[in-house]
Amino acid sequence: MSTTAPEKGLEERIELFMMRNFPQIQMHGGDAGIDAIDEETGEVWISLTGACSGCGISPMTIQALKTRMVAEFDELSEVHAGTGMWAHESDDGEDFSDVPF
Repeated sequence: MSTTAPEKGLEERIELFMMRNFPQIQMHGGDAGIDAIDEETGEVWISLTGACSGCGISPMTIQALKTRMVAEFDELSEVHAGTGMWAHESDDGEDFSDVPF
């Protein structure tokens, strides 16, 4: 009988990564969540919500998420992150009108 644990999926690993690396988001009344993952292209869309919307340091948090996630996950080629709803531009000016969700 094998004692190895089943491998976690990409979404679960990203969620664990965010909880482990960015606990201050929830400590300050914000939250971070995965909106979509396109495993074929290696893209992930992350939303910072709650107190993150309008927070002056959210652009730094977004940049840290992008940098650390691409370095941590070989499967990811690009991380899109912003605050609020994706129907508009993200905090760094990216247009997400064609997000796959």
